[in-house]
Amino acid sequence: MKNTTLGQVDGGLDVGRIGLGLMGMSAFYTGNSTDDDESVRVIHRALDVGVTLLDTADMYGPHTNEQLLGRALKGRRDQAVVATKFGNVTDPEARAERAVDGRPDYVRKSVDGSLQRLGIDHIDLYYQHRVDPQVPIEETVGAMGELVTAGKVRFLGLSEAAPETIRRAHATHPITALQTEWSLWSRDPEVEILPLTRELGIGFVPYSPLGRGFLTGTIRSVDELDEDDFRRFSPRFSGDNLEANVRIVQQVDEVARAVGAKPGQVALAWLLAKGEGIVPIPGTKRRAYLDENVAADEVVLDEDQLHQLDDVAAPRGARYADMSTVDR
Repeated sequence: MKNTTLGQVDGGLDVGRIGLGLMGMSAFYTGNSTDDDESVRVIHRALDVGVTLLDTADMYGPHTNEQLLGRALKGRRDQAVVATKFGNVTDPEARAERAVDGRPDYVRKSVDGSLQRLGIDHIDLYYQHRVDPQVPIEETVGAMGELVTAGKVRFLGLSEAAPETIRRAHATHPITALQTEWSLWSRDPEVEILPLTRELGIGFVPYSPLGRGFLTGTIRSVDELDEDDFRRFSPRFSGDNLEANVRIVQQVDEVARAVGAKPGQVALAWLLAKGEGIVPIPGTKRRAYLDENVAADEVVLDEDQLHQLDDVAAPRGARYADMSTVDR
C-alpha cells in the first residue's frame, strides 16, 4: 500500500493511505457476533498488507477495544501507528448515557488508562474524541501537549471539531490530524473543515468512509441488522429516508461497474483522490472485507467519474439521532 503523511509537525506522521477502524469489533455494530480471535487475525492481516493506522478509543466497549488492540500488538508494536481517543465518558451499566469531559485532570488520567490497556509505552496519535463545551479548548489541548512533552503521546488530534475550535487548538499545540465523518454519504466537511485543515497543514482522517456500511450496497433494510445495531436508530436508515438514500448507492454502483470494482472500493477511492494527507479508516471484522477495502488503493477514477461521484444526491436524514455532542 502507498503511504501518505498526516500533519506537518516534526515531519508529520507517516501512515498507509487506508487505516483500520476497530470500533465495530467491540461496540455499536457487534450484536452477538463479537469474535476477538477473528478480530486479532483481522488486525494482523491489516499489518501484513501495509495498513498501519489502527484506530480505537477508550469508550469502545468501553475499554475492551483498547485491550483487544493491545493483545493484537504483542510482538508487532513497531509495525503499527496506534490512535486512540479520550473525552466521551460512558457508564458500562448505561451505555446510552454519555457525557464529555475535557478537563486537564481527566486528560492525564485517561492517557494512563489507555496506555495500560493497550500495553504500550506511548500512543502515536491521541485524539480528543469530542469537544467539551464547558472547558476552553486551550486548557484541554494544553494538557494534551504536556503528554507529548512527557513522551506518553507523539502527535495530537481532534474529532468532530468546529473550525474556530480547530484554529484555537492548533495555536495552543500543533494538531496533526482531524477525524470527522466524511464520505459520499456525508459531505459537510468539504465546506469549511477541509479547506481549513489544508490551510493549517492538518491531516484528515475520515471515519465511516463507507457510510456506516451503506455505500457497500449490501444494506437495503434495517431488518438485515442486529437488534442492538445502532444504525437501526439512525435517521438515515429509517423509513422513507432509507428508501430515498438507496439512490446514492445506485449512482456509486454505476461507476463501480465501469471500473470493475465494488461500490465500497469506489467510495474509498473517491476519498483518496481528494489529495494527500487523507486517510480513511473503514472498519471491518472480517479479513475478506479488509482485503476488499485495501484494494481500493489501486482503484483509479478518471476525471469524469470523479465529477459523477461529486454530483451524487445528498443523503436524506441527519447523521445522528442526537447531534448534541458534535462541536459546531
